[in-house]
Amino acid sequence: MAVDVNAEVGKEIPVLAGVPVVGSLFDLKADALGTYERARREHGDVVRVSVGPPGLRAELYCLFSAEGAQQVLAAQSANFRKDNPFYQEIRESFGNGLLTSQDEDYLRQRRLVQPLFTKRRVDGYAGAVAAETASVITAWKEAADGVVDLSDQMMHLALRAVARILFGTDVEATVDVVDRCFPVITEYVLGRGYSPVNIPRAWPTPGNRKAAAAMDELYGVCDGIIAGRRRGADADAAEGSEGEDLLSLLAGAKSSDDAEFDVSELRDQVLIFLLAGHETTATSLSFALHLLARHPEEQRRAREEITRVLGDRTPAAADLDRLPYLTQVLKEAMRLYPAAPVIGRNAVAATDIGGYTIPAGANVILAPWVTHRHPDYWTDPDRFDPERFTPEAEAARPRYAWFPFGGGPRACIGQHFSMLESVIALAMILRAYEFEAVDTDIPVSSGITLMTQGPTRCRIRSLDG
Repeated sequence: MAVDVNAEVGKEIPVLAGVPVVGSLFDLKADALGTYERARREHGDVVRVSVGPPGLRAELYCLFSAEGAQQVLAAQSANFRKDNPFYQEIRESFGNGLLTSQDEDYLRQRRLVQPLFTKRRVDGYAGAVAAETASVITAWKEAADGVVDLSDQMMHLALRAVARILFGTDVEATVDVVDRCFPVITEYVLGRGYSPVNIPRAWPTPGNRKAAAAMDELYGVCDGIIAGRRRGADADAAEGSEGEDLLSLLAGAKSSDDAEFDVSELRDQVLIFLLAGHETTATSLSFALHLLARHPEEQRRAREEITRVLGDRTPAAADLDRLPYLTQVLKEAMRLYPAAPVIGRNAVAATDIGGYTIPAGANVILAPWVTHRHPDYWTDPDRFDPERFTPEAEAARPRYAWFPFGGGPRACIGQHFSMLESVIALAMILRAYEFEAVDTDIPVSSGITLMTQGPTRCRIRSLDG
């Protein structure tokens, strides 16, 4: 939808300075997160960023305040849809699951999936998370020179955990394929999502063929496992038992009107759960450990709490509330390194935000990366300080000063699972090893999720005995 940028009836929205012809295109390609930070620093909480040459130009309306985020995600969420090109590319590659679906499709999917993500159900996955974490702890005893790359290791842990919970005994059949195919598909989605013009996917270019082959392989593995579950599903599958994998529950899920997922919808949900369920948690885990590796006092305090609460036993879901400081560490890591650093929406109707009118049809950008560093909400915002997340400190801030899981009616359905997995894994790892950072500066960029641009290495020392 074309946007008349002169149609605003509120204050004139400041524009980030760019270069002639292409505006801020090169700045965003080189460092999107830094560009959004500069926009807020130079112009405030509502900034327009022009991207691309005339005729192909996109106007991005960037909102950096907690109040703006709350309007877009919660208070006026019906005015802001997932209709931008980036979400369309995710739909075409990873399916129209909960992350990307809209309107009746979304409401129907949410009704079917919601019973599978109750606290009781999710708490039942704690054992699977602990088992996969124990495998990583054991494998690290063979680490060369006692150095591990946290980004790679936590991606492997989170992928195996979510695949085990999704697929049960079929985990080995999926992990290698996901490991191989996801990076190819993600790179393809990013390239097309940020390009002003794309050739049709059906054209037999090398890039299209490579992505299509990766999608075919990924879809084939998922479809094979799904077919097996469909054959084995019975009338009791929707209720299941604590030991059933999530795919079996999805295959048997029914809503109050007896609706259920068809085969393609089931695959869409599986792909979205794989995408959203491992990359985001891996980011939170790797940066929480790396930050503690750079801050020995906070690492010591977290380990003392873990030892006092757990002793030698395996953590369970009930332990989350008994590990408040470790939870604060995780939340602070998610503040500094939100797994979803940028969120896009499309404005349906003109909306007043902060005294400015965002026009209908506008591409709207929220940036947790920027809001989480906003000096109005965070003192010395670049400093790592878990004390920011005591109950008293959280109550004193606006609700959307921190929103790593989004918010409103489309808040992440897996929020409790992510926190459960992360706290259990951190507790077990910190009890087993002491960490010292090898790489102290970790460049990052914004992809589908936050991406590191190099290794995140730490030297580890076993605490056994």
